[in-house]
Amino acid sequence: MRSAVRLGTGSGFSLDAVTCHDDHRGWSRPEMSSAYRVVLVRRGRFHRKADGRAAVVDPTMAYLGMPGEEEHFAHPAGGDVCTSLSVSPDLWRTLAGGSTRPSRSTIYVDARLDLAHRRFLTAARTGDPAFELAEALLPLVSTALSQLAPLPVPRERSQVIVEGAQEAIAAGHPAADGLLPLAELLAVSPYQLSRAFTRELGVSLTHYRNRVRVGRALDQLEGGAANLALLAAELGFADQAHLTRTVRRHAGRTPAALRRLLAPPGPRPAS
Repeated sequence: MRSAVRLGTGSGFSLDAVTCHDDHRGWSRPEMSSAYRVVLVRRGRFHRKADGRAAVVDPTMAYLGMPGEEEHFAHPAGGDVCTSLSVSPDLWRTLAGGSTRPSRSTIYVDARLDLAHRRFLTAARTGDPAFELAEALLPLVSTALSQLAPLPVPRERSQVIVEGAQEAIAAGHPAADGLLPLAELLAVSPYQLSRAFTRELGVSLTHYRNRVRVGRALDQLEGGAANLALLAAELGFADQAHLTRTVRRHAGRTPAALRRLLAPPGPRPAS
C-alpha cells in the first residue's frame, strides 16, 4: 500500500512525501509515469525497474522518472519513505537546459545533494512557495542534474540581471511574485537569476525580496498598522505567522514589538 502527503506546491512543481508499506520481492504490475520526477529516499530501500533496467534505490541513490516510462517496483526490505518532486514539462525544460531525457535515470546522492534535499524539505515548511521553496528547488535539481547545468554567466550580465530583478520587485511587477515568473520576465534561467543575486549582493534572491517586504512592513507599522493579518496579506505573505517569522529573522523583533517601538509618542498629559 502506498500513501502520499502533499508538502508543497509552486509554479510548475509539487512536492510529496510518499510512504510505501509493501513487502514483496517480486516486481509490481507496470505503472506508467506521467510527470518528470526526482525521487529521493529518506528511509528504507527498494528496487525499481524502468524501461527494462533495474536499480536499487536507497538514501544513497535517487532516481529520475520520465513521462511515458513503464516502471516496476519491488520491496524486499519492507517499507520506505521517499520525497517525490514532480515537475511540469515546461519547467523541466527550463531547469534541465532544454534536455528532456538525461543519459541515465539513477543519481548518486552525495552529501551536497543530501543537504539540498533536507533544505528543500525545510523550505516546504515556511509557507513561501513562490520564492523560498522555488529557490530551494534550484540547488536540488542542479545538483541532481549537474551534467546538464548551464554555464555561469559573465559578471557584467549578472549585474544586469540583478538590477532588472530589483526594479521589478521595487515596482511590484506581477512577475515579481515568484522566482520562476521573474526569471521568465528577465529572459534568463532560474539558475542564472538565483546565482546572480548571490554573486553580486552576497544574499539570496529570497532574502533580498523579503528584505524589501520587511522594509514595507516597517513603514506600515510605523504608521500605526493594527491588523497584522491584513498587513501580511497586503505584502504577499502566506499568513500572519509567516510575516512574523520573516520580520523577526530580519529585524530581530516581532511585528507587534516593532509596532510598539515605532509608534509615535502620544500627547503629553497637561501639567
